[in-house]
Amino acid sequence: MNIDAVRDALSHLDLEKSKAAIRAKSRDFFWYSPVLKDRLDGVEADLVVSPRSEAEVIEVLKACYAHDVPVTTRGAGTGNYGQAMPLAGGCVMHLQHMNAVREVHPGRVIVEPGCLLKDLDAECKAQSGQEIRMFSSTWATATIGGFIAGGSGGVGSVHWGNLRDLGNIIRLRVVTMEAEPRILEFRGEELARVSHAYGTNGIITEIEIPLAPAYDWVELFVTLDDFPSASRFALDLARESGILSKLVSVYEAPTAHSYFPRIQPHVTPGSQLIGLMIAPHSMDGFETFLARRGDAKVIWNSQVGGWDRQPGTVFEYGWNHTTLRALRVDPSITYLQVRYGEADPVEQVERIRARLSPEVLQHLEVLRDAGRPIFAGLSLVKFTTEDRLNEIVEIHESEGAMIFNPHRYTLEEGGRQRVDDRQLAFKREADPKGLLNPGKMISWDQPAWSYDRMYAFDRLRRVAAE
Repeated sequence: MNIDAVRDALSHLDLEKSKAAIRAKSRDFFWYSPVLKDRLDGVEADLVVSPRSEAEVIEVLKACYAHDVPVTTRGAGTGNYGQAMPLAGGCVMHLQHMNAVREVHPGRVIVEPGCLLKDLDAECKAQSGQEIRMFSSTWATATIGGFIAGGSGGVGSVHWGNLRDLGNIIRLRVVTMEAEPRILEFRGEELARVSHAYGTNGIITEIEIPLAPAYDWVELFVTLDDFPSASRFALDLARESGILSKLVSVYEAPTAHSYFPRIQPHVTPGSQLIGLMIAPHSMDGFETFLARRGDAKVIWNSQVGGWDRQPGTVFEYGWNHTTLRALRVDPSITYLQVRYGEADPVEQVERIRARLSPEVLQHLEVLRDAGRPIFAGLSLVKFTTEDRLNEIVEIHESEGAMIFNPHRYTLEEGGRQRVDDRQLAFKREADPKGLLNPGKMISWDQPAWSYDRMYAFDRLRRVAAE
């Protein structure tokens, strides 16, 4: 690895010179996990370069390939699993300058990867009265490229499903890391090669995704006194085909009272909270649905207002913003990502609550999976030890729940603990030296890994903080 040679070769590009900025741009939100914080704190790149075009991306990749320097690509670094951290040092390629919304058409948009989700959504609305189908709760700071490369769903998934479901990505333009980088375009089945691959096997330089009609969504908070009733309310609402929703979130008490300061004056410690985004034309249907549930009470309606301190955007209480809000109050909080797959997930959740609450507080997001609403959990966990965290994972699995472990930094351990042969095969083709985001794909480093313990990348490079 010849860092000096790469730095000289790229001196005409936007190279970060500040040591503090290099360290900051070497980190993502890995600190959500006390396990990853222990292992990854101190990981740092040797240089950071911010290309302004695909041609400059190719320059960076050619120089780094020639001198055996690893390249980790990142957007805003809002991911929580260490996926944007340069475990082997080397070069961080920051795509902040590649942020143009290139074309907006009926039903689709073409955009560069560094565009913030918030800016992309705003531009689509301004140009065409359309909006992006789904986005992360960190939309104000997260990029579309980071969402495609590291995300799996978010606000909008209650209607549109998972990000990798057919139709949610139209096309990706990708640059390979070879002596002479190639430019490839993927559609259909080929999208799975690089979507949600953490940039381990190609650099996304252009994205085409579908759009939906934009609505002035009605944002609501609803309370119930009983958690099974709250989760049943959420699931039944999502099953109402004629009521268009963009967000259905459920928070076990005392989450709202303990961790949501602007909501606290309007709830009790026992209040179970539901956060909703409902299309305006669906409000008559929603109000009819609500009237059938005598125990449910609307405490906030964005069309009505009424609080001295407004709560802000409802979706910024959901998905992983829930964890962030809890962390601000109690630094010992961490989380798990859970998929409840039973025919009646309410009963499955209740079995887990009986064993773990209040050590684990339920936070549920309704999403559509294979056409049917299910629960994804981003449960709040009171962290004590890593061993206990592993026991909590095992308890979930013993009840039939699937864990997507956010306390692991590899693709396989954070997913279904198996090799994605499409992504591995493309890495062999597009990154023959294994220089793209090393340490994140176990199947590249150690194909026979048994997953009986946490994978430890043997070239993990730390720099002591000054």
